[in-house]
Amino acid sequence: MSQTIYERYGGFKTISRIVMTFYEMALDSDQIGGHFEDIDMPRLIDHQTKFVSSLVGGPASFSDERIEAVHRHLNISHEDFDEMAALFAQALEMHGMDDSHVKIALGAIESKRRIIVTRSAA
Repeated sequence: MSQTIYERYGGFKTISRIVMTFYEMALDSDQIGGHFEDIDMPRLIDHQTKFVSSLVGGPASFSDERIEAVHRHLNISHEDFDEMAALFAQALEMHGMDDSHVKIALGAIESKRRIIVTRSAA
């Protein structure tokens, strides 16, 4: 039986570190940093760690309906999503994830674009 990406890289603890690295970069981003003003970051990091874990074979599970409901009011554009994906790829690479596994993780995130993006380019 083969290991999931979640298991291969150390489970929740490693995914949590990756998510924290991602948010350090996201908060500094001119493109998406504003989305995190007045946000309970420890709570967001916990939820995002569970979400990312679920995308790479971890135990958590999130329905598309729930993901869409959480993001609906955030007014996220395709450009915002692209920036998030690029920063997330950097965080995965910084924590030693193989290129093939980065592509799989980004593919899983990309599959959620249609329910996360809520506005078109101006």
